[in-house]
Amino acid sequence: MLNYLKKYNLEILFLLPLSLYILGFTMIPITKSIMMGFQDNITGQWTLSVYEYLFSKPDFMRSIWNTIGVTIIGLTIQISLGLFVAIVLKQTFKGKSIIRALVLMPMGIPTLVSGVTLLYVFGTQGYLNELLYRIGLIEVPINWTSGNIQSLFVIAIADTWKVLPIVVLLLLAGLESISKDVYEASSIDGASKWHDFRYVTLPLLKPAITMTVILRAVDSFRIFELPQILVGKSVPFLSTYAYEEYAYNNLSASGAASTVLLVLILIFVMLYIKFVDKGEGLSSGK
Repeated sequence: MLNYLKKYNLEILFLLPLSLYILGFTMIPITKSIMMGFQDNITGQWTLSVYEYLFSKPDFMRSIWNTIGVTIIGLTIQISLGLFVAIVLKQTFKGKSIIRALVLMPMGIPTLVSGVTLLYVFGTQGYLNELLYRIGLIEVPINWTSGNIQSLFVIAIADTWKVLPIVVLLLLAGLESISKDVYEASSIDGASKWHDFRYVTLPLLKPAITMTVILRAVDSFRIFELPQILVGKSVPFLSTYAYEEYAYNNLSASGAASTVLLVLILIFVMLYIKFVDKGEGLSSGK
């Protein structure tokens, strides 16, 4: 052991701060949170009653389905729109730098500010209702954030507006990594633009798409600020539900809800890799 420490003392010295950071700010809090979910809030005894309590509450079940729903809706919009914008930005055209700056602008705006800004769009007196009224589609304003299914779309769209720059940058980096020689060879074979996209771009872009989906899915499952600002308690999510339980000093229920959220994220990532990506994206990215 001493010989090992002497041989790699410099490497250990460099890795020590990062290891302590991961241990102190990630591993210990996660472990503590999981343990709280299996302990009685008053006696501290190990029990499953906290989970029985949670799964018997309709609001908690709604928070699970709302979290899954907004993640699926958001990812579908973000990947489709992000890929379209990335392909456009890869082209050479006049005014490209202005378009790129406009696309990246939401990245510099704090989530709290963007949530309040989007209330001007989706609020009862917002621009969207004004537009629909002026073109004759509605006679009375729609309450987009009342807690129905449209609230999930509002949050997914608001999240998309905020994170689209990240998605575009990740996919654009993937597009830039594809060699022009591949497209030249494809054009010599007489392939159309659609065939280039279907059989060249998408397969070669799979590592970037996989990484984007996983990163965004983890963030979408943890979405917190936008629901708090746009819909409040009317549409519960797992993160906001865990926060509410913590605010009421119900630490065990908060820990259990956080653990369920963690399990959902892991299940989603594993299912995506197994059935959608089939391991090809991650292995290609090595």
